[in-house]
Amino acid sequence: MAALDRGCEGGVWQWRRFPNAYGAVIYPIYGQGELPQAFCRRAAVKGCIYVLRMPTVAVLMDKDGSTYKGVKLGSGQELFSSQLILAPHFTIPSTMAPTEQVATSHDSKGKVARGICIAKNSLNPEVANCLVFFPPRSLYPEQITTIRVLQLSGNVAVCPTGMFVTYLSAICDNAVEGKKLLNEAINAMFCTPISENPENSGTENLCEHTEGKPGLLWSALYIQELTTVCLLPLTCSLKFHPFS
Repeated sequence: MAALDRGCEGGVWQWRRFPNAYGAVIYPIYGQGELPQAFCRRAAVKGCIYVLRMPTVAVLMDKDGSTYKGVKLGSGQELFSSQLILAPHFTIPSTMAPTEQVATSHDSKGKVARGICIAKNSLNPEVANCLVFFPPRSLYPEQITTIRVLQLSGNVAVCPTGMFVTYLSAICDNAVEGKKLLNEAINAMFCTPISENPENSGTENLCEHTEGKPGLLWSALYIQELTTVCLLPLTCSLKFHPFS
């Protein structure tokens, strides 16, 4: 992406790096809700099918169960293609039988902890927008899930110029675990106020940590229900995260 003060020609040259780049990250302007819309519009332009709120209930194999041939949707419709792109949650057994008959599914409940932070400085002084992962046990020994962090700046129109908004999310079993996960990540990334004493509120440099971390201006944590649909023909889980 190019800076706002960059000319048209320079911006085009910057953009040309992305189609052939490895691991290029796409993020939208005006918030994450624009990302599904962007893929929907691209599907319309390229003649693809973009289906909303329609789960895949089975992967269809040929008669000997060795070659993929299509998928079956929750509506009963079958779609056929030569290739299939799957999320990392999916694993298909090598001895999987043909899935002409779809087994029944069941739902289980979980939670996803989400956080929003506002700061005046970037997590990395050299970049304005970045994606951060905290793998299991990277923050404390009892951490069993990955914490995902996305920082966006004013150049994508999600906050005023000179400010930075950071989104955090992590799968958890309960609210106590979820808040502990996010609080540990926040303490690792930001310089947090020592106390809520009004006498200290006007002094921005009073923090628990001072290792060059950005000062935290405001934060909020909340917990959402997460529905996991386990489809028996696959050894996988389809996880649906409600849009915040």
